[in-house]
Amino acid sequence: MLFEKNSVLLMIGDSITDCGRGRPVGEGDNLGAGYVNFIGALLGAKFPRENITVKNTGISGDTVKNLDARWQADVLDLAPDYLSILIGVNDVWRRFDSPDNPELAVGLAEYDDLYRGITAKAKKNVKKIILMTPFLAEQDKTETMMALLSEYIEAVKKIAAENNFLLVDLQAEFDRYMAWGTAPKALASDRVHPSQLGSVVIAKAFLKVCGVDI
Repeated sequence: MLFEKNSVLLMIGDSITDCGRGRPVGEGDNLGAGYVNFIGALLGAKFPRENITVKNTGISGDTVKNLDARWQADVLDLAPDYLSILIGVNDVWRRFDSPDNPELAVGLAEYDDLYRGITAKAKKNVKKIILMTPFLAEQDKTETMMALLSEYIEAVKKIAAENNFLLVDLQAEFDRYMAWGTAPKALASDRVHPSQLGSVVIAKAFLKVCGVDI
């Protein structure tokens, strides 16, 4: 298993991570209703003697710009041992749901630059960074938003490979479930926000990459 005894895992991202977590930092019974809560519960159940602390600083609506702006307070100042990042769908989605405010979207080049910047600031202070790709519960890979998001997914994969970060390919995981016959709406009714099933899929994929067999 990746996580050492008495270690702290911090998970940051947008609404998919937030899920109503406690403020200022979600911890214990206040990890929210999404995948972070499942990860915390499963780690506690699987390794009750290891005392692994999971913290959540996800904020609904965030893009990588928002993460960059709050990186010091919500990541570096908390000094985690392990760091997980899931960001990117809003960077693309704002182009479609807020066309009158184009400044809310984050172009691919800026996304890549800011993502590299925040991980560079953190990697010397943590034992391992785990990147999770953004995703859509969408089977048509030529659909406009899906096709664009695929470029952001590839950017995350490249950053992970170049820096020896762990990678959780959530798009591949959702694709696998949909290929098995799971309806996209069963995973995420609006393609973006996971259902309880979708959140468990994320948690399982994350823990598998981190060497936890559940």
